[in-house]
This record gives sequence, structure tokens and C-alpha cells, in this order.
Amino acid sequence: MVDKVYITNLGKFLPNAPVTNDGMEEILGKINGMPSRGRRIVLRNNGIRTRYYAVDGDGEVTHSNAEMTANAVRQLLGPSFSLDDLELLCCGTSIPDQFLPSHASMVQGALGGKNMEVTSMAGVCCSGMHAMKYGMLSIMTGNTSNAVCTGSELASPLLLARHFETEMTSLGRLKTRPVLAFEKDFLRWMLSDGAGAALLQAQPNSDHALSLRIDWIDTYSFAGEVATCMYAGADRDDKGNLVSWKTLPSEAWLEKSIFAIKQDVDLLDRYVIKLGTQGLAASLHRHGIPSSQIDYLLPHLSSEYFRAPLDEEMKALGIPIPQDKWYTNLSRVGNVGSASIYLMLEELFHLGRLDRGMTILALVPESARFAYAYMLLTVC
Repeated sequence: MVDKVYITNLGKFLPNAPVTNDGMEEILGKINGMPSRGRRIVLRNNGIRTRYYAVDGDGEVTHSNAEMTANAVRQLLGPSFSLDDLELLCCGTSIPDQFLPSHASMVQGALGGKNMEVTSMAGVCCSGMHAMKYGMLSIMTGNTSNAVCTGSELASPLLLARHFETEMTSLGRLKTRPVLAFEKDFLRWMLSDGAGAALLQAQPNSDHALSLRIDWIDTYSFAGEVATCMYAGADRDDKGNLVSWKTLPSEAWLEKSIFAIKQDVDLLDRYVIKLGTQGLAASLHRHGIPSSQIDYLLPHLSSEYFRAPLDEEMKALGIPIPQDKWYTNLSRVGNVGSASIYLMLEELFHLGRLDRGMTILALVPESARFAYAYMLLTVC
């Protein structure tokens, strides 16, 4: 057993060329042949300028979720660590390529290599952090001496206009000019694709290269207190309860775009910052870490809209971290869900800005049923 675990390398994979705001609808398509009424509003608030899609201009998928994840893992391989050395592959994602087999099994299949332990983590944005925590605990308990942990997303195929055509046709029987509900249209301009991977080992890098010591990872869920905010594969009944796709008639799957990702923006605005900062304050207090000791804050912001409220709420709770210590890449790579924290860490790790002794605080919110993950790293 060991007391500490170290991130010794990070890798990423972003598919195809970056897509600008003006190019999004050319790839995702126009629903009912009409430009989205909400697109400009969403883009004006979220601050994203470019993102990546694993679909081409014809709407054909160029990379599966498993393939992107495997490509990110390959960035970790080299003379000092090969695929044959890997003992645990732990993968998080919001929506895998299929219900069965599991996502991690498909990533292993894409990688090839010898027999190893694999684990798949469910959830949304926090699933990548759950993978990281599982890998950390596996090494600490002596179950394995290393782990590769990943976060990845392939959202774009679900955002294509063609998947909403049946619903628009159905609505058209009732309305002269049907419009997609904002709760479904909203996320079409928020989500993108990509994968990140981290190599965890029981010892830091032995050469002069830097490592990131994982001091702690805390996770919280408020599902017992707050209703569902983001969902897919379900509908809401008259009381607001989720109804699983399994219990709905198959014709409703298309007529109501049941498998589309939907967001209750009112719940999001009301709770995501409030609950997230409560959890952050609890973690810092639990571990006796004053916010003044943090050198870098890596907040997974789904939108720049939340930057000011997050800053204000942290100050109100007595845990201020100046924004000049914040590091994000949202404007350049977009909101990539569970992969976002990996992509931020990968960039910062390789930028040459880190010095031994620095501390990095990662903050990952998940709005589906309001869960949060926090991680403290020390550069060594």
C-alpha cells in the first residue's frame, strides 16, 4: 500500500479541425430547415469560440467514443511506459457508443494489448473524475501499481438536425411553424467532442520531469435534495418525474426526441453555482486548505456565463481565488463534459508554467442531478 499517487503524464485527442461558431450549423444542420432561434443567444453567453466534432460535413461519424479515448491513451505510451505495462484502464463518459459492452471494454478493444483490469464509470461530467478516483484508490490499496484514467465525450451525433425531424413532423401536424423546445436546442450549441487521459503511478517521474501528486479527491451528490436538471433517454411526466425510454412506446422515441440531451436551464441557473461552492467550501475546510494557498484553479465551466457568479459566491463563502489564478480552455476546445478537466490539466501540464510546490485545485460540476468533484494536486 502507498500513501500518495502521482499523475506522471497526460494525453488528449481532439477530432478533426476546430469548428467556429459560424460553422456549427453547417455541420449539425438546421432543424426543420430553419436556423436556430436560440443559437446566437447561447453562443453569446457561453463564450465558446471554437470546438471539435467527430462528425464531418455530411453528418458521418469520423471517430467513435472508444477510438478517441484510445487515441488519447496512446499519447501516454513511450519508452518508459508501454501498453504491456498497463494494469488498470478506468474510463468515464456521459454516453458511451453502445449500451453493451461497457465503454472501458471497447476502449481496451481499440487499444489491443494484453489482459488487464478495466472499469467503466457512469455519470456525466463527474464520470471522468470518478475514473480518476478509482485509479487513485486502486494504487493506494496495492491493487495495481499504475492506472490509466480517462474522460471522453461523443455528443455531436446526438445533436444532428436529422434526429429531430420526426418530432418536427409530428409537431407540424399541430402547428404551422413548429420550433424545437429550448431545453433540447440549448445543448446543441454547448457540447462538443474529445478525450483526455492521465497516467497514474505509485511513484513520481524519476527523471527531471514534473509530476502531479494527488493529495485528495472529494465527490458530492445532491440528488437527494434537488430534481433532475439534465437528462437523456427519458421524458418528463405531468409531475416532472422522469419516465424511462424503456417504458415508452417505441414511436415516442422519435416523436419526442427521447434520446436527445435535454437541460432545465432554470434549475441549472438556480443551483449549479450555489451547491458547487458549498461543496468546495466543505472540502477546503475538511482538508484544512485555505484558498490563499491555491496557485491554479481549474474550474470546469460549461459556459462563461457562470464565471462571475462562481467568483462572487466563492468570495461570499470566504474562499476567494483571484481570477488571474484561474485556468480554462473553454473558449478554444468547448465544453467536453467529462473530458474537460483532463484537457485543462493536459494543457497546463505541458505549458511550462508549473514549478515544484505549486498547488492546483480542480472543480468539476455535473448538472444532471447536481454532483460535484474536487481534486487537489501538488506539483512535484
